[in-house]
Amino acid sequence: MINLLILCTGNACRSQITEGYFRALRGDKFLACSAGIEAHGLNPTAMAVMREAGIDISDHRSEVVTDAMIQWADTVITVCGNAREACPVPPAGVAEPHWPIPDPAAIKGDNAAVLAGFRSVREDIRARVEQFELGAETRAPDASC
Repeated sequence: MINLLILCTGNACRSQITEGYFRALRGDKFLACSAGIEAHGLNPTAMAVMREAGIDISDHRSEVVTDAMIQWADTVITVCGNAREACPVPPAGVAEPHWPIPDPAAIKGDNAAVLAGFRSVREDIRARVEQFELGAETRAPDASC
């Protein structure tokens, strides 16, 4: 198992969706958790679009990244530029892929436009999760992040 930490600015949308997909689709290989540079709370629209996809993320919590999380991780995926710039420096050997995913919470417009934007981001993330591979297995995981 690979300890996977997903980081974004507020740990409200992109990182939560990514964590949900890793747990649901790749839980045989990755132990995933997410955090943010700040904690903005779980976005209700992110929960709704994941529910549409058959994945319940309502038990996820928005958390601020800690040094312990960084030390725990074998891989740190940043899903926005702010998190990439502000992320604490991980130990040597930790993979640091960056996925520049637009923030669906920034979408303006009516409910239909917002839902369409969230669904688009959800499907982008799903494709990335399904295709994600690392070159080598890493150390044995701890029980949680």
